[in-house]
Amino acid sequence: MTPAQIKAQLRKFDVPFKEYRSWETHNRNHKGAWGPVNGFMVHHTGSDSRDQRALLYGGIAGLPGPLCHFGLAQDGTVHLVGWGRANHAGSGDPDVLRAVQNESYGKNPPADNQSTVDGNARFYGVEIWYSGSHQMTGPQYTTLLRLAAAVCDFHGWSEKSVIGHGEWGSPGKWDPGYKPGRMMDMAEVRADVKTVLKPGGKPPTPDKPKPPTKPKPGPGPFPGTAYFRPGASNKYVTMLGKQLVKRGYGRFYKVGPGPTWTSVDRAAVRAFQKAQGWSGSDADGYPGRETWRRLFA
Repeated sequence: MTPAQIKAQLRKFDVPFKEYRSWETHNRNHKGAWGPVNGFMVHHTGSDSRDQRALLYGGIAGLPGPLCHFGLAQDGTVHLVGWGRANHAGSGDPDVLRAVQNESYGKNPPADNQSTVDGNARFYGVEIWYSGSHQMTGPQYTTLLRLAAAVCDFHGWSEKSVIGHGEWGSPGKWDPGYKPGRMMDMAEVRADVKTVLKPGGKPPTPDKPKPPTKPKPGPGPFPGTAYFRPGASNKYVTMLGKQLVKRGYGRFYKVGPGPTWTSVDRAAVRAFQKAQGWSGSDADGYPGRETWRRLFA
């Protein structure tokens, strides 16, 4: 595609985009070929910074820019940072390239165990602005699907021309990830791209963030040995007894746990302590800090 053609494709698929500096002529073509292109490769930047245009445009020490063609911000906007050869894919596996070229694989391309093919010449690349230690934002994922579909549509490719960097073969790569060292399920991504490529297809609605669940009230720190002595009556005795029942020691209670400390509570605690492999004073039936911790763990 020419710069004009990619912009037309982005508009066709309703991809929000902005142009950064002289992206249309910014490339590494003087270092090697760009083309024939065979696919679209997905990366994450490894950073949650809100503006990574300058980095992707200029590169880093030892790796000059552009580092991709598309930068995908957290709000779902695509930033065009280069066009032509870019330092994004590195070397990869010829079997993977062949599978992408022929679109001849099942859910996933063959295992990547070689790094002998120049991927910078063969792939368009998007860098998604997030660390990979968590999932990308909903707008980023929606735009990713539209962007991938826009590229594939122009070339007449199916969703099988879309791969993750971690599927390519560059040693140690696992992007795009969802937690450290773990690449997201690219088969699911391809299935979603396929949906967008259908006539009238739309990206799946991203899951709404679930509100954080309120932590259930726990037992809190060990209240102290004085709460578990003959004659003691308090909420901690009841709490202890109910947890012992949950842990399988209900056989000691004929009427159920209550707030008053009795020999029944002590017998149940002693059985629990012995189950930990303790003996002697460590299994005397009176709960201490470690008994409390293990019981409620």
